[in-house]
Amino acid sequence: MLNFYYKDSIISFTEKTTNEIIGQITNFNQFDSSRNQNKSWKYQIESLQQILKPYNGTIFFEFSIPRMGKRVDVILIVENIVFVIEYKVGENKYLSYNLEQVWDYALDLKNFHQPSHNIVMAPILVATEAKETFIEIATTSHNDNLILPIRTNSEGLSNVIQSVITFFQDEESQIEGEVFSEGRYSPTPTIVEAAVSLYNDHTVDEITRSDAEAKNLTATTSSISEIIKIAKSQSKKIICFVTGVPGAGKTLVGLKVATTHLEDRNETASVYLSGNAPLVAILQEALARDKVKNEKGKGNKITKAKARAGVKTFIQIIHHYRDAYLTDPNPPYDHVAIFDEAQRAWNKEQTIKFMKQKKGQDDFNHSEPEFLISCLDRHKDWAVIVCLVGGGQEINTGEAGISEWLEAIKNKFNHWEVFISPNLTDSEYAAKKSIEDLNKKTKVSFNENLHLSVSMRSFRAENLSNFVKNVLDLKVEDAQKTLKQINHNYPIVLTRDLKKAKKWLKEKARGSERFGIVVSSQAQRLKPFAIDVKSPMNPVHWFLNGKDDVRSSYFLEDVATEFHVQGLELDWACITWDGDLRYSEEGWKTFSFKGKKWQNIRKKERQNYLINAYRVLLTRARQGMVIVIPEGDPNDQTRNPSFYDPTYKYLKNIGLDIL
Repeated sequence: MLNFYYKDSIISFTEKTTNEIIGQITNFNQFDSSRNQNKSWKYQIESLQQILKPYNGTIFFEFSIPRMGKRVDVILIVENIVFVIEYKVGENKYLSYNLEQVWDYALDLKNFHQPSHNIVMAPILVATEAKETFIEIATTSHNDNLILPIRTNSEGLSNVIQSVITFFQDEESQIEGEVFSEGRYSPTPTIVEAAVSLYNDHTVDEITRSDAEAKNLTATTSSISEIIKIAKSQSKKIICFVTGVPGAGKTLVGLKVATTHLEDRNETASVYLSGNAPLVAILQEALARDKVKNEKGKGNKITKAKARAGVKTFIQIIHHYRDAYLTDPNPPYDHVAIFDEAQRAWNKEQTIKFMKQKKGQDDFNHSEPEFLISCLDRHKDWAVIVCLVGGGQEINTGEAGISEWLEAIKNKFNHWEVFISPNLTDSEYAAKKSIEDLNKKTKVSFNENLHLSVSMRSFRAENLSNFVKNVLDLKVEDAQKTLKQINHNYPIVLTRDLKKAKKWLKEKARGSERFGIVVSSQAQRLKPFAIDVKSPMNPVHWFLNGKDDVRSSYFLEDVATEFHVQGLELDWACITWDGDLRYSEEGWKTFSFKGKKWQNIRKKERQNYLINAYRVLLTRARQGMVIVIPEGDPNDQTRNPSFYDPTYKYLKNIGLDIL
């Protein structure tokens, strides 16, 4: 159920005085309204009272869009149409970001507000002083009854409303104002949106889906909070392992725990740690930008550097945390540490090698998990470690998988109690034997609330991760079945033409929906398409900057690899597939490009890294994706068509639509 500052029937609204309506709006406004705000409301009210006299329906002012942390100026329900109206009082131009704003409002309602799913929605930008009105009523290939935004000045608004009603006069869907306002709102924010919202003291419930299938997100955070309470009250040291399907909200759980304990009033300060440098950099930058913006809105000045310093107290790169306690023998400030993507922690060999070469630590003799546990073990009273675990997502040399943590507990820290998701015994985590061995040495408790089973990333396709798993496991029939379950809501198309793919992305993305090209870090023979994986790109600019910045994903020039996008998401993605991973009847063939030719990857571990890289790439998009398999070139021995054709035929055989 969404809230608003004012709701009335159109008939009642047109009969009230302006001051009476403003009084009701300000009565519900929890913030002090400025003189300019009141002036804007006055303008909107007086204009709409004249325009709406011929109509019946419902009107809302300041209608909440929680996922965006904003409010729509006016929602108008007339007959079978929901008008989403954003006023820019005094503006004489239709600025692109204002148009994007009203489109985003309508998209959010269309995607996440149950009564809006099938109803006709018309986003309207009113630049009150603009010279011209543009009445172009156009639908899109999405076929979801959301029309393209209409631009109008004050004088043209009446004509716009009547034109849209006339255009959709045969539309059968009807909705009452009461049904609309009380309808279920089930958003699935991006991890950046979620982090910003949580940092601003919102709860997980306010910003995420609340339907039955998504309930275990709250159940997981509640279980972890309970474990923290037990550890503190009983002076215990506890480590718990949280599993989840790709996009299920593991990072969201970690951020929720961290933000809950930002203040150390209860001596339960926590820190969110990740070895994923792009993710940490993007989250830190997004929170710092938002902090600066919010303070500016309050009339305060704060530098981004100062804002970022505050953010870094609870979001850190795991290696910085590790290095700090190499030289500091004291217990960490935090009693609770959340390790995201814990399966990517380094094994003993990789850690010792790094410490010797980069840190001059000749006597270091621990795996990364072992050392990190030892840091929290310095607390004399209690400590909690939360390991967030992704299955089949180890993508880099030395990433140990979760068994390294279990071995460290068994061998050095068996005085710690262990809470484990039952799913950690699944084959993709490769930890079943380690769990059995650990159970002989310490107390191991299985808790089903520590598994997140529903993908929150793909709000259009909860079976996407299953589909990708079936594709990569070469289970054709299973892949075909899961594709049929998702393709009506989540388009996946296949093409051999990168230009067509780019055009498809731009046509599908609406408002500020983010799109971009992602490729494997081993995709070194895409240079003929102006794709160079070795070319440096800044993931902060790529993920956070707007359509006017050539460094952003929107420009489709810089590409991101699995290392840049793991843990993050796009709305629409283009996966451009190179000859590094090739389908064959015997199974996937894996290659790396060295010098002037492709070479077979022989190590099983590195073969898995490459397949996992494509698993990451294929699960990044929230709303749909296009897969590009190049034609190859018979005159180029590094791009022979035989490197690409079998993969294309395999994916085509699964049933992907051809672009």
